[in-house]
Amino acid sequence: MEMLWSGWGDPAKAAPLPDTVTGLLRDLLGVTPRPGGPPALAAIEVPASPLTEEARTALAGSLAAEDALRDDADSRIRHTRGKSTPDLLRIRAGEVDDVPAAVVLPGSHDEVVAVLRACAAHGLSAVPFGGGTSVVGGLAPETKRPFVALDLRRLDRLVAVDGISRTATLEPGLRGPRAEALLNEQGWTLGHFPQSFEWASVGGFAAARSSGQASAGYGRFDEMVLALTVATPEGTLETGRVPRSAAGPDLRQLILGSEGVLGVITAVTVRVRPLPRRRVYEGWRFTSFEAGTAALRRLAQDGPRPTVLRLSDETETFVGLAQPDAIGATDAPRNGGCLAIAGYEGTEDETGMRRAAAREILLDAGGEYVGEEPGERWEHGRYNAPYLRDALLDAGAFAETLETAAFWSALPQLYTAVRDALTTTLTEAGTPPLVMCHISHTYENGASLYFTVVSAQGEDAVAHWEPAKHAANDAILASGGTITHHHGVGTDHRDWYTREIGPLGVRMLQAVKAEVDPSGVLSPGVLIPVR
Repeated sequence: MEMLWSGWGDPAKAAPLPDTVTGLLRDLLGVTPRPGGPPALAAIEVPASPLTEEARTALAGSLAAEDALRDDADSRIRHTRGKSTPDLLRIRAGEVDDVPAAVVLPGSHDEVVAVLRACAAHGLSAVPFGGGTSVVGGLAPETKRPFVALDLRRLDRLVAVDGISRTATLEPGLRGPRAEALLNEQGWTLGHFPQSFEWASVGGFAAARSSGQASAGYGRFDEMVLALTVATPEGTLETGRVPRSAAGPDLRQLILGSEGVLGVITAVTVRVRPLPRRRVYEGWRFTSFEAGTAALRRLAQDGPRPTVLRLSDETETFVGLAQPDAIGATDAPRNGGCLAIAGYEGTEDETGMRRAAAREILLDAGGEYVGEEPGERWEHGRYNAPYLRDALLDAGAFAETLETAAFWSALPQLYTAVRDALTTTLTEAGTPPLVMCHISHTYENGASLYFTVVSAQGEDAVAHWEPAKHAANDAILASGGTITHHHGVGTDHRDWYTREIGPLGVRMLQAVKAEVDPSGVLSPGVLIPVR
């Protein structure tokens, strides 16, 4: 199934906002409906493909399947940019000035290498395309050259499972649900369930250092990766012979998070875990975000650590975004404070013991147990927030997210600084926002913050968001945060990422790129500036 070209996911799952929510938007933020909606896909005018006949012949010769090179308007539009709110607003306005020249669908590692070499020989750029879920400009290269979208959907096999070592080798085009289903058939789970799970791909998980909603128990995706096979214009890179090694710098870490700039991941070996026999999610209420944060820190540092551990601030709890499936529901709880979700997965005995021990910690930290119903609501709606974003856009609101992370000691200042930056900038622009936040990934030494911003769209919704986003990015760096915890860098965060790693760090990455991609084929302008 193709993802909705003008929004998120499966069109059949899209639903309008309840009247209670549209009324809140009108009364609180001054949101008014916008006339019309996205144009028909067929109505969008796409410029002719700039591929030369020589380039077309070279690309076609690199691919075994006759239908693996496509330059029709439908295919090119569906591979234009990603799924950030500005991306969607632009595509809904019919803006396709940066549409790819063509889409290629290789069926093997060798075909990927051949495509990259053909691109180098004919002055083309290439952008790896997995699920198309980037929200940071990762699919929007900054180049004057024609570029092709390198769609990896046909590299979609579970290559091998080593039950003794508890590893699995997956191809990059597998989407989250299919990868999980294949592993489940053999009694295993990857345990990686990001909000984009239904559409994102295994290759994208690795390339963007994805972090799933169960990261407290299973870890981030980069912590799961044991080996990578990477295609570059200069050949093949194999990394990861054993689980751990002292043989020099770990090249896996160079590829993880490189966002397609240093090569195209064509195989990923990951550690897997036994399929849990029990899953249970429950809700806890704290009087304040500060109190809830302190409770989460105790669990993260001293244990026992739940599999899922997240905390919504007062605003997110009140609105109901802590349980996306309950937005607008008349029976949704509105008792004030902050809602935390704790989830436990594993064997019957292990889950019960961990849950009981964590319960004592949460009670001692001032938490009020509110039952399994909030946890079940969260589980049922855990992938629905992007659909809610689309419904908000349809209703005339602007909705976007951003995220960061910091050490525990820096988290309060970071939280305040980002909220203030967003609120001040958007209010001064005449569109006062609702700013919500949650902690969804915890570590012994720190945690992530995930902000959701809703406001009226203003005269130009994309232009109205840019100053606020820049102000938030500046506040993140000034407060000791990282520019991204799990969304990635892309082109949107690149200038702040270069500040984060410094000039020498940038030159180091540029030097590596010059070796593996001397013609600058791969995703120019993504992650690091073009040299």
